[in-house]
Amino acid sequence: MEASQVKPDLLIVDDDPLITDTLNFVLSRDFNVYVAESRAQVKSLLRQLDNPPQLALIDLGLPPTPHRPDEGFKLINELIAYSASIKIMVLSGQDEETNARHARTLGAIEFIAKPCEPEKIKALLQKALQIRDAEITAQAGGGAGMIGKSLPIDKLRQQISQYANAPFPVLIEGESGSGKELIAAALHSQSTRAAKPMLALNCAAISPNLVEPTLFGYSKGAFTGATHSRSGYFEDAKESTLFLDEIGELPLELQAKLLRVLENGEYQRVGETQSRVSNARVIAATNRDMRQEIRNGRFRADLYHRLSVFTIDVPPLRELGEDKRMLLDHFREFYSRQAAVKMFDLDARALTLWLDYSFPGNVRELRNIVIRLTTKHAGQAVNAEQLQVELDMESMQLDLPGLPLGQDFKSILDAAKKHLQMQKNFNLDLTVQQWEKGYVEAALLITQGNLSQAAKLLGIHRTTLYSRMQNYGSPDGQRAAAQE
Repeated sequence: MEASQVKPDLLIVDDDPLITDTLNFVLSRDFNVYVAESRAQVKSLLRQLDNPPQLALIDLGLPPTPHRPDEGFKLINELIAYSASIKIMVLSGQDEETNARHARTLGAIEFIAKPCEPEKIKALLQKALQIRDAEITAQAGGGAGMIGKSLPIDKLRQQISQYANAPFPVLIEGESGSGKELIAAALHSQSTRAAKPMLALNCAAISPNLVEPTLFGYSKGAFTGATHSRSGYFEDAKESTLFLDEIGELPLELQAKLLRVLENGEYQRVGETQSRVSNARVIAATNRDMRQEIRNGRFRADLYHRLSVFTIDVPPLRELGEDKRMLLDHFREFYSRQAAVKMFDLDARALTLWLDYSFPGNVRELRNIVIRLTTKHAGQAVNAEQLQVELDMESMQLDLPGLPLGQDFKSILDAAKKHLQMQKNFNLDLTVQQWEKGYVEAALLITQGNLSQAAKLLGIHRTTLYSRMQNYGSPDGQRAAAQE
């Protein structure tokens, strides 16, 4: 790599020093490598970096549960919340196909089973970086806009058109991966503020003690390290738009200050008493249930009502029907052109499977599936079996409607029929057990581990609940029983 080129940042997360030392040695010539061995270390490390890393290579089995994939799954979610553009590759010995599929559903671009030659890993990372650069270039050029002809997408377009020029805040709510950033960009680009760049701050991607100086600026000497005065986002976004992503992560103590800016435009730099005024238009986004956050005391009700003067609910991909086909066509054309290969196609059965799949990871998951199919099957017709390898069919079990029998049996029947047609090696006992375990664990969470209250919520006797928990070894249930 030429000295004049800036090396991309790569985050490696693994608790095996032999692996991290080897990869650091091999990859450090082409990447600025940062190493962590746990989610906690990742959080600490990211707060020290000026910008999010472009790439991440992570293990699933991390402390404190190195023999289970849970920590790795959580880390994928956290990294994507921290930076939507980061490309995550999983390098793991926990290479069961279900783990691989679920990691990709959450947002990992690829799953690499250990052991793997470092040179192959380097090639895959460089390819991921090329994909990321192509996506960013396309977004900077305006991209393809909002894709789809379904009624929910038409409603989104109408709302964007209605709200774009209003000076009031907009709250965008929707699941992870559903495209909330795209909605914010569309609101800005269709407004009279479009001549100036939209500024964006991810509230989940910044240390809590840095949120206030980042938003409002600070004066020289306001805190250790403040060697000069600096403006904040509200000042820099004058006459423009300020996008606050993951607004549910905003520390409670700062919410009152944000409310004040939204009400009268006034704020103060950290270390100053002089009031300043901003006319930045605020757009916020969240994937949390904000009403539940308010009930739990984690978010101010008055701030929520001020932010949600206009509210846009971004529909999940599973509700967009034939738009899944349009997104397929858009992304396969884009990524085949980027890779300079012929487009793959889906045969009739594969296309039916595609349209029936719920895409629990939303558009992000769909895009990553297209990237992998473009790599593996360029210029070929992909059949249903080849496509099914890329889909997280296990997650679809959680998408079956939880409706009481007799209330909407047809919906249950239709969902079960679809599930049986798409799920290979279906096991009724296992499916029933998973549903039962899910409801039991949910009841324990709601009742904070109180077995008696959980049993009442589930409509069964306490001893019956305890017996069922014993059958599948519920850790929450064991702790709850020990406490009672």
